[in-house]
Formats: sequence, structure tokens, C-alpha cells
Amino acid sequence: MTPAARLQAAIEILGAGGSRPLDRQLKDWFRAHRFAGSKDRHAITEQVYGVVRHRACFAHRMGAEDPRALVIAAVLAAGDAPETLFTGGYGPSPLSDAERAAIARTPPPEPPFVAGEYPLWLEEELTRAFAARLEGEMAAFQARAPVDLRVNTLKARRADVIAQLRADNFACEILPELADAIRCPPGVKLTAHPLFLSGAFEIQDWAAQRAVALSEARPGMRVLDLAAGAGGKSLALAAAMQNQGSILAFDDKPERLAPLAERAARAGAPLITIAEARGGPLWGNGRFDLVFLDVPCSGSGTWRRQPELKWRLTPERLAELQAIQDWLFADGARHTAPGGKLVYATCSILPRENEDRVEAFLSAHPMFRRAAPDFHASPASTASDGFYAAFLMRDA
Repeated sequence: MTPAARLQAAIEILGAGGSRPLDRQLKDWFRAHRFAGSKDRHAITEQVYGVVRHRACFAHRMGAEDPRALVIAAVLAAGDAPETLFTGGYGPSPLSDAERAAIARTPPPEPPFVAGEYPLWLEEELTRAFAARLEGEMAAFQARAPVDLRVNTLKARRADVIAQLRADNFACEILPELADAIRCPPGVKLTAHPLFLSGAFEIQDWAAQRAVALSEARPGMRVLDLAAGAGGKSLALAAAMQNQGSILAFDDKPERLAPLAERAARAGAPLITIAEARGGPLWGNGRFDLVFLDVPCSGSGTWRRQPELKWRLTPERLAELQAIQDWLFADGARHTAPGGKLVYATCSILPRENEDRVEAFLSAHPMFRRAAPDFHASPASTASDGFYAAFLMRDA
């Protein structure tokens, strides 16, 4: 494909819309356009993600936010001349008079939300979260995220895993505060590595690993992973429990949890049981020593990995998520044994999903109290994804 044809592909992908993750949109486009070679796929992917990461800046530059305008701005930012690439044929159609005028104009100064690459309607909420640190935090969210690994201590030792990865020419380093974490550069592909296939490690961001460690799961506990997703927290909990005790994993969307059976077998974690429905003898009522609740949320803490999420979030969707979070929080309380611990976690940086939900919960559930300081993570403060966890104890 020519450079111009790659730009046209990026415009088409950006214009596809919908709620699918951006990586899925790219995969679908490539599947439908098999003539795109590996270099084409890489270039188009970089172009699309670059536009989404800098959407506010590019829209500000052109005075428009349609995919074509954003790609023109990206071409300008790269130091290229749009008129040499927007020529028709397999590439984008020639520039219009309005586009030429937008290119020629001097854009006004960037307001904070443009420089920070976030929706204007979230400015007050993000200021609540970071106050004077907002500019630096938002700048950190614009970088690509590294690939973090959690060594599965049921099968391997970190020293052995990192030695093998380095021997295989993967740059990696140990991470602080965790005995089993390794970091590799952005974009590293490790799911075909023999160590991954043997269950020696899982891919999991440092912040999620740290939240599990702070939950203090111990051998012999009865644990409920109430919004388990694909089961990454269940696997981390199993390692912390040294395969002693029981973990019940459940998610309202079974398709998310479907990979866990295979992952648990690979990890050597037979203590994990997958619940297909709520209730029944496995659940009991207030029987779990630890309930880990990683609730559905805005995903704002993952903006480095999924920059499209910031532009898709709406006030209405955020309100819907808060209602879901409150319901799940109360349900988690019901399953927490007297003297047990309830962990409320999100991959969000927004106080409305974090501290506000905890305060509302504690007001409605006086039998719970904070057992430890809340955990906050962000790219600028902890060099990780954004993450939040609160650790609550139920009165005995």
C-alpha cells in the first residue's frame, strides 16, 4: 500500500464508529482487506492510535473533529504536506477549499483540556482527582503503556523467568514493591512465548498486581472474585494463597469469564471454581473471608492502552456505571463473612467511581470500616495504569 492508501485506511477505520475496542476495529478491517501486508498493518495501526491519542489537539488544529480532519492534522504534525498525499485514487480525495483554509490558519492557543487530551466535560472531575498535578498526570497518559508481567509462583521463580526472557533478547526489568512483577517495553508480544504457554507468567499491569497484594489473601481463605472479568485477579489470588483454600469466580457476562478455565489449568490453580450463575450452595450468605470486587467502570485508568475510551465516555454512561457499582458493592457486602474483608477496586481515576462510591457505601453499611489506606495508582505517580482500591473490614 502507498502512504496515501494507508491514510485512507486510517480514515475509514476512525470513521467506523461503534463501541468495539479500537484493536478489534483494526483487526476487523485487516481481515476484510487481506491485501494489507505486515508493514501496512503496523503503519495503519500506528496512524490510528496516534490520531486517537491526540484527538483533542488535532481537532483544535483543524477546527473540526471528523476523521478526515484529524488525519490531516496528524500529517501536519508529522511534518508532511497533506496536499501531496490527499490526491485521490487509492488515497484520500483532494483537499477542499475549507480544508486548505484550515491548514493555512494559525490556530488559537490550546486550552488545558486540549493540551491534556481529555474531554472538556471531565475537566472538573479530573481536577478533583489530581488538583495541581493534573497537567503532569494527563501528559503521562499520552504515552504508550509498558507490558507488565506477573510471575506465577505456583510454577516459576522471577529470577528464572527474567533470565530466560533476557536470554531470548527481551528487554525487561524487575518492578518495585512486588516480588513477582516484571516490566517489558511497550508493544512486546509474549503470548506465544514458551514460558507464557507453560503458565510461568501472566500479563497484568503493576497496579492490578499491587491491589491484589494489598488485599492480603492468605492460604486457606474462602475468596469470592465477584466481577472477575477474564480471571486475572483470580489467578493472582490463587498464587498469593499458594493453592490452598478456595476461590469462586463470577462475572455477569459469562463470555468474559470463558477463558478462565483454560488459564487456571495452565497456571496450575485448581482451587478456582467458576460460577455460572449467582446463588446456590457455593455462594452461601456471608461466607467469604475475602470478597474482591473489581467493578465495571469507565476504564479511565487504561487510557494509555485504550485511548478511545476517553472520547466514548458520556455523562450518561458514567451515571449508569455508578449505579452498577453501587449495586455490586452492596452485593459484595452481602457475601462478606463477619470479620472478613471486602475490596472495592476500579481501573478508574475518577472520584465519582472511587472515593464517592466508598463513602456512599459506608454511609449505608455501618458494619463496615476502612481496614487500610486507599490505594491510588496512575502513570505519573506510580508509572502504571490508573487504578483505585479501598479495603474494608466487616465487623465480627
